[in-house]
Amino acid sequence: MTLDELGPRICILGPSGSGKSTLADAIARARGLPAVHLDRLHHLPHTDWRPRPEAEFVALHDRAIGAPAWVIDGNYTRCLPQRLERATGLILLDAATATSLLRYVRRAWFERERRGGLEGAKSRVRWEMIHHIVFATPAGRRRNREMFERIALPKLRLAGTRELDRFYRSSGLQRPS
Repeated sequence: MTLDELGPRICILGPSGSGKSTLADAIARARGLPAVHLDRLHHLPHTDWRPRPEAEFVALHDRAIGAPAWVIDGNYTRCLPQRLERATGLILLDAATATSLLRYVRRAWFERERRGGLEGAKSRVRWEMIHHIVFATPAGRRRNREMFERIALPKLRLAGTRELDRFYRSSGLQRPS
């Protein structure tokens, strides 16, 4: 599956720390698409990751997916049906729980500006996020794989960092420095 086959509206799903935002930005640069990071739509900027009111988030989400072209990263499964209805392609990042946990800790401790990060929010290790990655992620990965099999869109599942790295290379995508 190539980027061209995924079309102009690409949905990227996967667990926290799997590389969704980084991949979305790389695809956006390569294809001239706007990158939409759902974490930024869901949370209020300049807060400590405080969620927006639900209706406001859904309105922002629906406005974003109404555009003619985009690459969007994030799960937010309550809005997934309408997102997939508009999507022309899907990428599922199926990173192992250990990989997600390592990336989360690394970005919280060492990355000042991260792709898809919330404007004005401080990155720090949060125990609730570690708990989510360790305990919720395995079940979420299973649900994502099952859903992936049912979806009729052009799709690509990248299981692990080697497959993700291979996709970057084969698609001519530039990893951010």
